[in-house]
Formats: sequence, structure tokens, C-alpha cells
Amino acid sequence: MKVILALAALALLTAPAAAKDAKPVIALTFDDLPAHSALPPGTTRVEIARKTIKAFADEKVEVYGFVNGYQIAKEPDAAAVLDMWRAAGLPLGNHGWRHLNLNQANVADYLADIDQTDALIAPRMAGRDWHWFRYPFLAEGDDPAKRAEVRKALADRHYRIAQVTMSFGDYMWNEPYARCVAMGDKAAIATLESSYLRAASETARATRADARALYGRDIPYVILMHIGALDAQMLPRLLKQYRDEGFDFTTLEKAEADPVFAADVNPLLPPALPRRQQLQEKGIAPQPVENLSQMLDSLCRTPSTVAVP
Repeated sequence: MKVILALAALALLTAPAAAKDAKPVIALTFDDLPAHSALPPGTTRVEIARKTIKAFADEKVEVYGFVNGYQIAKEPDAAAVLDMWRAAGLPLGNHGWRHLNLNQANVADYLADIDQTDALIAPRMAGRDWHWFRYPFLAEGDDPAKRAEVRKALADRHYRIAQVTMSFGDYMWNEPYARCVAMGDKAAIATLESSYLRAASETARATRADARALYGRDIPYVILMHIGALDAQMLPRLLKQYRDEGFDFTTLEKAEADPVFAADVNPLLPPALPRRQQLQEKGIAPQPVENLSQMLDSLCRTPSTVAVP
């Protein structure tokens, strides 16, 4: 605990003073490349990737994409997504082969998954350091010994941990979107789109409030998103919304060079407590956000929701 508190104090003391007009920044990261969630009828993984990459190019932002190799075994044509990603100059990181949850998997299988994905990424990232690892499910191990063993293995492989500080659960919208497109329910699709943007906005507000309460300042926010069908459809509006709300964009490397991420990123350091737990230990209630999971799960489940032509 003393080490964790010392690191937090160091982060506050060594953080660069922000200019009065400095904007809060977001680093975009996308998980589950090359394929995530259900496909709406008539949509391909390549089309989703094309829309996603174009949105990044239009906003001139660099986005790390984290790879699950098993997706290519399931959908061989999706391999083109990784090549498109790299052709656009976007970097790839490791998200494990089978998206195993470390709280449930054994260490040997987990590390084998990391190594198997290495072989997929390394040739595509030749000439650039690609050693960023994103824990599937953000699960770092529910057993301290297991967690320490994996962190040491990551350090031995020269990996940094790609930590997350912002997520509005974008993945929850992609499957309902596929259902609603299949049913032609335009009203439900409009509900999905508006609730998606509302959730992103509320989460950004809450995350900033939590960071200011915990650190006394804005930190670089690293958002976790997914390469899904509705994500691709909504990205231009989402990125504009973030701009309109006063955010700018940065890269994963720049964001997590902030001292506040030191114990998160470097697996040689003792791991920091989750930020929600840090807030609780300080007696600070995390900012609430609306839970939309039940509404999303219920959309487009029965023919009665199909819009009349």
C-alpha cells in the first residue's frame, strides 16, 4: 500500500503543469481486431474496417488496434482488416489469441496465447515497437501470485500494459444494431444511435470528474472501443462530439507516458489499485452513469418492433 501511495504522490508531483488553455486529451484504442460482434446483413468486416479507418484519417488521429488471432481462424477473410490497418499507418498490439480471461485461465495457456499472437503481429509491425498488451476483459488476475507471474512474463517479453481509463461499453450496441438492421427497424436504430452518443458523453463527463477528484487534474484519458458495425457507423459523429465537448486526441504512447500511469504500464512495478478502489479508499463516490444494458438487450427481439414500411 505504501508503494502505491508513493507512486500516486509521485504522479501528482511530477505531472507537468497544464497550460490554462490546454484541452483534455483522449487516446483512442480499439480491441478485438480483426472482427468484433455480429455482422448486419450485407455488411463485411472489410467494410467496417474501411469506415473505421476513414474516420480516423479524417480526424488525423492514430489509434492502436489490439488483435485476437483466433478471429482469423473463424473468419479467414478478416485477415485483410489487419493489413488495411497497417497500410493506413495504424499500429497493432497484442490482445491474446483467444481473448482468455486471466481470472479463469491458467498461466501457461494465457502466455501461449500471447506468444501465438506475437507471431501474427510482428511481421506486420516490422520496424516499429509493437510491444503493448491489453488484458482481455481488462482482467489482470484475481489471484496475486498469478497476476505477478503474468506481469513478470510480460516484462520478460518487453511488453507494456495498455491501461484503460474510459469506457462507455460501446460493445453492447453492436449486436442489437445487427438485429435491428436485419429487422429493418429504423426507429430502434435511431434509439441505438442516440443512446450511444449519450452514453459516450455521460461517461466522458463522469470520468473527468473522477480523475479530478482523485488526482486534482485531468489525466490523459485512454478509451477502450471495439471494431464493430455500429462503432464504424457512429465514429464520425462520436469524434465530432468529443471535439465539441472540448477534447483533443493523442496517442497511446503519449497518454501513458504520464506519470499517473507508471504502475499500470510497467509490469516490473507493483500494480496500482483499480481507480474505482482508489476513489473508494479516499471516500469519494464514483460519478454515476446510466446503465443501458437492459434496454439494449431488449431491442429488436420480436417482430412487433419491426417498423412498418
